[in-house]
Amino acid sequence: MNSNTNRINNLKNILKLNIDPYPPEQYKITHYINFIITNYIKFDSQNNITIAGRIMGKRVMGKTMFITIMDHTGKIQLYINKYNINDSCQYDLLIKKLLDIGDIIGVQGVVFLTKTNEITINVKNIKLLSKSLKDLPIVKKDSKGNIYDEFNNKELRYRNRYVDLIVNDKIKNIFYIRSIIIKIIRSFFDDNKWLEVETPILQNIYGGANAKPFYTYHNALNKKFYLRISNELYLKKLIVGGFEGVYEISKMFRNEGMDSTHNPEFTSLELYVAYKDYIWMMELVEKLLLKISCLIYDNSNIKLEKCNINFKKPYTKLTFYDAIKNICKIDMINSSYEDIKIYCNNNNIGITSGNRVDIALDIFDKKVQPKLIDPTFIIDYPYQSTPLAKKHRNNSSLVERFELFINGKEIANAYSEENNPIEQRNKLEKQLIENENSENILDEDFLNAMEYGMPPTSGLGIGIDRLIMIFTNQNSIQEVLLFPHMRDKNN
Repeated sequence: MNSNTNRINNLKNILKLNIDPYPPEQYKITHYINFIITNYIKFDSQNNITIAGRIMGKRVMGKTMFITIMDHTGKIQLYINKYNINDSCQYDLLIKKLLDIGDIIGVQGVVFLTKTNEITINVKNIKLLSKSLKDLPIVKKDSKGNIYDEFNNKELRYRNRYVDLIVNDKIKNIFYIRSIIIKIIRSFFDDNKWLEVETPILQNIYGGANAKPFYTYHNALNKKFYLRISNELYLKKLIVGGFEGVYEISKMFRNEGMDSTHNPEFTSLELYVAYKDYIWMMELVEKLLLKISCLIYDNSNIKLEKCNINFKKPYTKLTFYDAIKNICKIDMINSSYEDIKIYCNNNNIGITSGNRVDIALDIFDKKVQPKLIDPTFIIDYPYQSTPLAKKHRNNSSLVERFELFINGKEIANAYSEENNPIEQRNKLEKQLIENENSENILDEDFLNAMEYGMPPTSGLGIGIDRLIMIFTNQNSIQEVLLFPHMRDKNN
């Protein structure tokens, strides 16, 4: 008989005892496990407490048994003696024989310290709250601390995240940190009196980035719609409308590839503040990341797998072309096209365009970005690369843009935003011509809004998922998404 069949039989026997294995009424909890453990000294033998949790271990020794249960705050040991609980028959009929690892129970009892100094609850009452019909992958640890039977197969973990969260304590902590970081960001922006807003997910014209969209069909409007690839254009319309600062933390959708830093559905932060520029925005990002580091870890330094990251400002700043020159030892502005071709051939960089800017962008992605470990602002990108950014005030071949890289990953992207409506239209029209395979069209409503006048504005985008990867020391985006997209098993 397999274990799942055994659990079904246990369920049937529980029902024969007229016990509801899934009771509907509220179970009133007085304490959580971590509070009991950290405040043990406050409890005495007269304090009855009530807790609930999942059975994670069980040792039966005749008329006594030890059970380990876990709630969302931690684990604790239960001591159950047949003659200490209020119903001794329940011990023989239910507790000893029919409770399985994975079942969720509620217990009432008193806290005491065992002879081995383990904080334990002497159980007086026990109630089954939910019967588990599936075996848990139980992780075992020997006396030397060696771990066996870990649930560490990534394919299984991501597809069965609920099991992953039950048996791998450290995974839960990633998502607690994720939630805290998002709260810190909101608090930081709210303290500056910037308004959190919501913009449409379904868009009849997608824009604000160069990416392939998902699409759907709106039956009532008899029209094709797209899941947004960006909310940038909507947020700029709000700046035109008179808000000084607006931000949105929201889902974006891009119908493109998946790898360790890309998921088709991802969380993005976008912030736009009037009367600011990209230089001001760099200082803001430094302050924000330092605050996150200090509030999460009480330190400006965090340890990643291969390095330490220090969030104390100022961060390193390199222009786009200087970064290539310093790291790749090639001058993309002054070198001949033939010398650039030789460099690309020697470094396995395929040349797919005769455009020097396109080649520079490709070299940067493949050779420069992976080496940007410490927080580094790459500033002043080629003019042709960014149609929504403002022309550089001192060099018309560049735009006022920065990207922040940490541990070889792009974390933030920001501009001094283009606010000249004529320039903006010309650049977007040119982009459409160059992207001849794109199904996108000009967003005339955005351009119409620009013609009413947008103040000088700085905009910022931060990939929340990648930011969480940095602050939780993860090298895969799937580790920081509760339910990442997965390929079919047969593909």
